[in-house]
Amino acid sequence: MNIKILTPEYVVFEGEVNSVLLPGKNGEFHIMQNHAGIVSSLVGGKVKLFANSIDDAFAKNFAKENEKDSVFSYSIKSGVVEFNHNKGIILCE
Repeated sequence: MNIKILTPEYVVFEGEVNSVLLPGKNGEFHIMQNHAGIVSSLVGGKVKLFANSIDDAFAKNFAKENEKDSVFSYSIKSGVVEFNHNKGIILCE
């Protein structure tokens, strides 16, 4: 699935991931391949990408959470996510 993470200043990430864990208002939720379409607000926390690797151009924006599972995290203050047809966009600050 393809995920794009955008802030008002720059593109944080754009590429293929296995899944993404997001900080929602009522707790974290996980979006995986073939997930139903969703639009949701996000609260402060970490966006966690589960991916085999991240392109070097975007790697500087992420902290590696877990060596074994290839989990990369990016801290946000708030935002919104739209996901449909295995493509998602996360607008955040």
